[in-house]
Amino acid sequence: MKVTIAHPTHEQAAAIRQERFGALPRRVELADTVEEKEALSANQAVDRYDSDSLGVRFSCLAADWGL
Repeated sequence: MKVTIAHPTHEQAAAIRQERFGALPRRVELADTVEEKEALSANQAVDRYDSDSLGVRFSCLAADWGL
């Protein structure tokens, strides 16, 4: 049976929090949050151009009608 304290002291409040929530999870290191990937060089970006995909990226009703 839990006992409720109207105005607990700091020590009592800490004990209540520890009982309710337990320990905090370990801190995540910054190095564990970063993933490095190589960027495409400028030539690879140009070589990957696909003119057929322009219709997927550019949609204009006036252009479709030839206006």
